[in-house]
Amino acid sequence: MARVPAAVLTATNRIRRAPRALTRHYRARQAPSTIQLVPQPHPWGRALGLVTVVLLGAWLGLLIVGNVRVSVGPMNTTMTLRPSVSGGTKINVSPLGALQLDSHVAPVRLDVNVDQLDPERAQALVDHPERLSGLQDEVADDVAHGTRDLAIRSCVAVVAGATALGLAVYRRPRRALAAGGLALTLLAASGGTAAATWNPNSVLEPKFSGLLSSAPSLVGDARSIVTEFDVYQKELARLVTNVTKLYDATSTLPAYQPDPTTIRVLHVSDIHLNPASWKIIASLVEQYQVNVIVDSGDTMDHGSAAENGFLDPIEDLGAPYVWVRGNHDSMLTQRYLEDLDNVHVLDEGRATTVAGLRFAGIGDPQFTPDRTNKPGAEASQELAGARLASALRDQRAAGTPVDVAIAHEPSAAREVDGEVPLVLAGHLHHDEMEVLEQGTRLRIEGSTGGSGLRAIEGKYPDPIETSILYFDRDTKRLQAWDEIELGGLGLTTAEVSRHLPEENQPGGTPSAPASP
Repeated sequence: MARVPAAVLTATNRIRRAPRALTRHYRARQAPSTIQLVPQPHPWGRALGLVTVVLLGAWLGLLIVGNVRVSVGPMNTTMTLRPSVSGGTKINVSPLGALQLDSHVAPVRLDVNVDQLDPERAQALVDHPERLSGLQDEVADDVAHGTRDLAIRSCVAVVAGATALGLAVYRRPRRALAAGGLALTLLAASGGTAAATWNPNSVLEPKFSGLLSSAPSLVGDARSIVTEFDVYQKELARLVTNVTKLYDATSTLPAYQPDPTTIRVLHVSDIHLNPASWKIIASLVEQYQVNVIVDSGDTMDHGSAAENGFLDPIEDLGAPYVWVRGNHDSMLTQRYLEDLDNVHVLDEGRATTVAGLRFAGIGDPQFTPDRTNKPGAEASQELAGARLASALRDQRAAGTPVDVAIAHEPSAAREVDGEVPLVLAGHLHHDEMEVLEQGTRLRIEGSTGGSGLRAIEGKYPDPIETSILYFDRDTKRLQAWDEIELGGLGLTTAEVSRHLPEENQPGGTPSAPASP
C-alpha cells in the first residue's frame, strides 16, 4: 500500500473541517441580529397586563370568599363588596325586592342580602315588645361589627385573588406579590373614596324595586320622614330595622297609613288613550289614599268625539279629578269632561279648591293632534302663561292665593315663576323637577300612558310614569314626592323613588313663599 504524505493528510483534514468552521462563524455573526429581531414588551403593555390581572383576581377573590354572614337583629344577612361603576348600596330583601341608596361614589358597591328571618329571635320580639326600644342599638352594633369583618375579609380576598392569579399568569413570585399589593392599594383607595363621598342623606331618598315598590310605608309619611330617619352614621341600621318589621309580614304587605295632616296628590299626564292607565291610577289612589288627582293634559290622542267614551272611568277613580287641556285634547274633549261627575276642568286661570288645596290652570292654546307645530307656537304658550300669571295675581289680591298652578307645556308654566309655590306640567313624556329663578318649583310629569301608541315606535317601550306629591295641610307647601315608574308595554318592572325638597333635608331651612 502506498503511503500518503503527511502534508496531503493535513490538507485533507483542513478541507473537511472547513464547512463546520464556516457554519460556526456564520452562526456567531448572525446571533446578535437574531436577538435583536425579538420584540421587547412595551412598558405600558406590561402595566396594562398587570392591572388586568389585579382587577380580575380581586373580583374573583371577592366573588368566591369576599362575603360575611352577619346576624342583624332577627335577620340573617350576607354582606358583600362588588365592583361597580357608580357605587352605592343595594339591599336585597328576597322575595320582596330591593332598595338602592346613592350612599357613595366609588368603584365598589355594598350589597346586603337579607337571607332569612330567624323564627326564634323574631318570636322573641313579638313576645316581648319592650325589646323593640333597644332594637335600633342592637342593629347598629350588628351592622358595625359586620362592616368591620367585611373590610378585613375583603382585604384578604382581593390580595389572595390577585396574588393567585398573578402567580398563575406570570409564574414569578415577585410579580404575583406585586399584583397582590396593588390590589390592596386599589381597595384602600376605593374605601377612601367611598368615605370621602359618603352621603348619609341617601337613606331619605331610596329607590324601591319589586314588591317593595308597593310598600311606601317602609319610609313613612311625608311629615314623619325627617323625624323617623335621623341622619347619622347609623342610617343603614335604621333602614334594616324597618326592613325587619316589613319582613315579618311578608305575606301581607303593610298598607300605607296616611298622616291626617298630609294631603296626597296624584300627578298624571299624557295618558294618550292608554286604557291601562285607569287601572293603574285607581290602584294608586287606593294604595296611597290619594286626596286629589291632577291631570296636566294630553289625555286623548286626536280629541275626536269618538274618543270621549274613553274618559268615562274617571268618575269611578275614587278621588276628585282636576284637569287642564293639552295640545292633543280638543274643546270637544273639554266640554265632555265638564259634564262628568267629580271632574274639575280649569282654563283661562280659573281657580278651584279641592281637598284643601287651591288650584288654577290654563288649557294649551295649541291643538295639534297630528303632532305638528303651528306658526307662533312658542309665543302662544308664553302668552297663555302670562294670562295664567295675571289670574294668579288677581287671586292673591282677592285674598284667595293659589297653591298649585297647572299648564300643559313647560314653556307656559315657566311664565308663572314667582306667582305660586308650585306649578305642574307635562308634554315632554319624561319627568323633571326644577326650581325657577323666582322660587317657584316646576314639576314636569312623564307619560302616565307610556306615550300611548307611540310606546312601540322606539327600540324599547316607554315607561309609565306618575308621581305622588305630599303637601302639608297647614302651610300648603310640598313636603316630599314619590316618583313611580312602571315598565312599559310587555314589561313588569316597578320602581318608586322618594325625594325631598332641599328645605326639608336635615339641616335645611324652610324656603320663603314664592309669591311676593
